[in-house]
Amino acid sequence: MFNNENIQLRAVEPEDLKYLYDWENRGELWNVGVTRQPYSRFELKQYIATVGQEDIYAKLQLRLMIDTVENRQTIGTIDLFDFDIHNSRISLGVFIVPECQKKSFSIQAIELAEEYVFKFLKINQIYCFVPENNTASRRMLEKAGYTDNAILKNWLKYSEGYENVIVYQHFAAQ
Repeated sequence: MFNNENIQLRAVEPEDLKYLYDWENRGELWNVGVTRQPYSRFELKQYIATVGQEDIYAKLQLRLMIDTVENRQTIGTIDLFDFDIHNSRISLGVFIVPECQKKSFSIQAIELAEEYVFKFLKINQIYCFVPENNTASRRMLEKAGYTDNAILKNWLKYSEGYENVIVYQHFAAQ
């Protein structure tokens, strides 16, 4: 478990089913992730039952729940995925419930995840793909010290057309 004075990152527990069911089935979020269909409670129960059985080196991903320290409220998730051991990089995704956004919880969660990735796993870089018009996420990553290093043209397809994606990177201290 990783924590600071405001939040903690912890493993997914069976009690988290209600959160994951709600969050994974929000269609408005599907355009920024890899999900394109709803998940059943059964599928999510299976996921929760197996998520802790293999380590990050076997599964190449890790999901952590974000809780507030003050009242132990679960307010989001942080995902480390596409772990590429050979090239020493991993992708990052953060979700904070709308009512807790703009309170620096996402930046704090990223900082705790960085501590795990850079100091414990000894990985060189964390990267994120962010839709060009997602200015809130772009601002948040820039505040967390990430730099925009590439644009992927027409990367995301919407019913209205295509959108560019900005690649953000953050490197371990050299």
